[in-house]
Amino acid sequence: MRKSAALLTTTLILGAASTTFAAANPFTDVPRGHWAYDAVTQLAADGIIEGYGDGTFLGNRNITRYEMAQMVAKALARAPKATGNNRADLDRLAAEFADELNNLGVRVSELEKYADKVVFHGKIEYTYTSERTDPDKTGRKSKENNDGYVFRFEPTATVNDHWTLHARIDAEGNMKDNSSGDFSLVRGYAEGDYSNFNVKVGKQELYTNESGLIFDTEFSGAAVTFGNKATISLLAGRLSGDAIAIETDSDPSSFQGVNVQYDTERGLYGGAGWYRIEDDDFKSGAYAKHGREDKANIWSVNAGYNFGEKAKLWGSYANNTKADYEDYGWQAEFDYGTYGDNPEKGDWGLWAGYRRYGTNLSFAATTDDVLLGTKGWFVGGAYAPFKNIGLVARYFNGTRQQLSAHNIPFTRKTSAQFTADDYQTFDYIIGLDHNNVYEMRRIVRRDPENKIHLLLEFVGEDRSVADPWYTDDYAVAFADVMKGCTALLEVIKREV
Repeated sequence: MRKSAALLTTTLILGAASTTFAAANPFTDVPRGHWAYDAVTQLAADGIIEGYGDGTFLGNRNITRYEMAQMVAKALARAPKATGNNRADLDRLAAEFADELNNLGVRVSELEKYADKVVFHGKIEYTYTSERTDPDKTGRKSKENNDGYVFRFEPTATVNDHWTLHARIDAEGNMKDNSSGDFSLVRGYAEGDYSNFNVKVGKQELYTNESGLIFDTEFSGAAVTFGNKATISLLAGRLSGDAIAIETDSDPSSFQGVNVQYDTERGLYGGAGWYRIEDDDFKSGAYAKHGREDKANIWSVNAGYNFGEKAKLWGSYANNTKADYEDYGWQAEFDYGTYGDNPEKGDWGLWAGYRRYGTNLSFAATTDDVLLGTKGWFVGGAYAPFKNIGLVARYFNGTRQQLSAHNIPFTRKTSAQFTADDYQTFDYIIGLDHNNVYEMRRIVRRDPENKIHLLLEFVGEDRSVADPWYTDDYAVAFADVMKGCTALLEVIKREV
């Protein structure tokens, strides 16, 4: 640390020095005539350094990162007066000690608002994925590989002391087929940041406190957050047509939500959420039994424990009370390491856990390591060989929900009441359970032409298809329907 501390102290002197050096000597171990006397005295007069309780400066002692961050924080308070090289020095110091400054309650954005009016961030991300599936459990897995990349710009423009403008511009491509897309505006919104109050208006990120279990997408509207450690967030607007996995058209969905959260740097934290979505594409027999429901009503809870700077255990659960199938999801994860969004050279991280993404709940969930409509365990690791350059590996092992696994689309499906006229129109009328068969025979008065059948009777079984509403086992229901339909098809082939 000695070399770095010496360099940083020099830049700090440049950033805080002025032309007045007449203050009294504040430290007993920095005598007049010492090469650093003028600078140390001025820094003390400016309130940037305080020394130690016994009146010494201890200039030969290595300082800690937190001591350095305290000095940077005090220099930031004088930031509006800094210009030229001093301004650039403070910018670099604020970036270097961003984590420590945040722990001290000093936001780097307080410095950024005095810097250039427009700041560009961005990244280039390459991802190789290999998806191997065996939906029919044949022992032979199909394989699909992809070489995708994202080229991203994220400009931020300062309007005044409280308001900033944000945008995200992405271009995506795939090296496998040498395809690429045009740059598109993914986000564009204005943000007002006040003491214990934050407001965002426009097309913005939607990543709620379940950590990607339900939403990791964008919405157009407004979000208002009150509080600091304990917060409440109100959200309202529209989700784009492609933001929900079961969408069949480009019409936006109406969206409202509330998040309540308590966060802490060490110890127990947690929160809850509620969301309402309205869209005609929910009207499907794969969503609700009657096929007429057009709303999602979702509640959620989350909790975790921060063991310190490196270790965290957390989880979340959510349920969609309007859906009858695949209506809940949960996840649990343990994270260990130092790797973050802006890693330093040598940072690393490991994580492991389990996720269950309900098809009618996790509409726009995070899919970095788990696919939509799947459940199973995952592991991952990351390492930064250089500053801001990361290598990330993830592995997932699990099962896909039945409709997704067999490539059955979640398009709009509706049900209709069986009538006596249907009896005259169709040659085969199939019921999945005994109660269906009984009710249809009652409508047509005992089935005089023997058209009504129980599906599984075609495989010689006098039983109903296993109902996942009661068993919560969609694999068994799918297997029953498949073998019944296969046998029925053979009967029809012989007759024609």
